[in-house]
Amino acid sequence: WPYCRKRCSYCNFNTYVVPAVDEAAVRACLVREAQTLLRLSQVHSVTSVFFGGGTPSLASPGTVAAVLEAVAGAAHLPAGAEVTLEANPSSTSAPALAGFRAAGVNRLSVGVQSLDEAELRMLGREHTAAEARKAVEAARGLFPGRTSIDLLFGLPGQSRDAWAQRLEEILGLCDDHISLYQLTLERGTALAAQVRCGALPTPPQDVLADMYQTARNVLVAAGFRHYEVSNFARKGALSTHNLSYWQADQYIGVGPGAHGRFVLRAEGGCSREARVQTLEPVTWMREVQSHGHGTRSRAVLSLLEQLEELLTLGLRTDEGITHERWGHFSPQLSLQAVFGEPGEAQALQQEGWLVLDSGGLRCTWAGLAVLDSLLPDLLWQLQR
Repeated sequence: WPYCRKRCSYCNFNTYVVPAVDEAAVRACLVREAQTLLRLSQVHSVTSVFFGGGTPSLASPGTVAAVLEAVAGAAHLPAGAEVTLEANPSSTSAPALAGFRAAGVNRLSVGVQSLDEAELRMLGREHTAAEARKAVEAARGLFPGRTSIDLLFGLPGQSRDAWAQRLEEILGLCDDHISLYQLTLERGTALAAQVRCGALPTPPQDVLADMYQTARNVLVAAGFRHYEVSNFARKGALSTHNLSYWQADQYIGVGPGAHGRFVLRAEGGCSREARVQTLEPVTWMREVQSHGHGTRSRAVLSLLEQLEELLTLGLRTDEGITHERWGHFSPQLSLQAVFGEPGEAQALQQEGWLVLDSGGLRCTWAGLAVLDSLLPDLLWQLQR
C-alpha cells in the first residue's frame, strides 16, 4: 500500500501523498497481481502475508480481506498463517483495528519510532507520544502477544541517557516483539538536508554503538531474545514473515515498488528470479490492468548471487546459516568447504566474531553487532 497522509522527514521509501485514492481500483489491481504472480510461481502453500507500505492501515479492512481471499484462492493459506499489518498510531483506532482483525490480520507492527514529543516532531511523525501509547494498548488488546513496535535510535541530538530512559518507558508499554533501527540519513530526505547544513547534530559513532549495546543488554535482561540484528522477541513471538527473508525462502512482492524472489515454474523456470514491481502507482495500475502484473525489472539470480544473499541475510540471525539450508542452495560445495579452510572466516573465528560448527555458520554475540564490517571478507572468500 504505497500511500501515506504525509511524508516523514527521514523517509525515502516508495510512498505517495495524494489528495484522494481510488481504493476500489487499487484493490482490484492488488488482487489481480497477487493472483498472476502466484500462478506464475505455482506455489502450493503460503506461510505468511505481510501488508507493508506506505501506511497500509489507511486502507480499508475490505481491501485486506480481498487480497487474503485472492491468496487463499490461488494457493493454500493455512488457518494459522501469520498475517501482519503495518500501522501508524494515527490510523489505528480500536474500531479500525477490530475491522482488520475480522478481515484476517492476526499480527500488528506499530510504527511508534519514539515516545518523545520533540523527536516525533523532528521525524515529521503525525502522532504524539500519547497517541502512540494509546495505539499500542489498543493493538495489544486485540492482538495480544502479536503486537510489534518499531523504534528508532541515533536521532540528531539524542544522548545516551535520553535513550536509556526511553528504553525503560518502552519496556513498560511494549508487547513481545520490538524492531530497533538506527536512523539512516538517506540522500534527498528533509532530515538529511538539515543535518548536512549543520541545523541538526548527529551522535558520534561511539555513542551510536553504545546506544545499540545498551538496548541489547536491557532487552535481553527483560526476557527478549536478540534473534536478528534489528529484532527482539520473547515468548517465541518471532516474526515468521521476516524470518523467511533472512532464511532466503521464496517470497512474492505485490504492489508498487514491491520486491520478490521466486522461481517462475509456470514458465518452466528452475532458477530464482529477483523481481521489482513498477514504482509509480498509476503506471503500475495501468500495467496490471493490461498484463496482470506490473513488473519493472526481473533478473535470474546466479548460484553465486543466491549464496551471497543467503550469507548476508542468514548471518543477521542468531541461528545463522545451518548446513541444511546452505546445502539446499549448494549441494556440491558445503559450508565447511567454503569457510572451514584457512582464510578470512577462520581468522574471524579466532578473533571471536564468528562460529563454524556442527550447527552451521553464525555470528557470536559480539559479531552480530558488527556484522556489516565482517561481510566483505566473507563475501570475498565465497567469491574465490
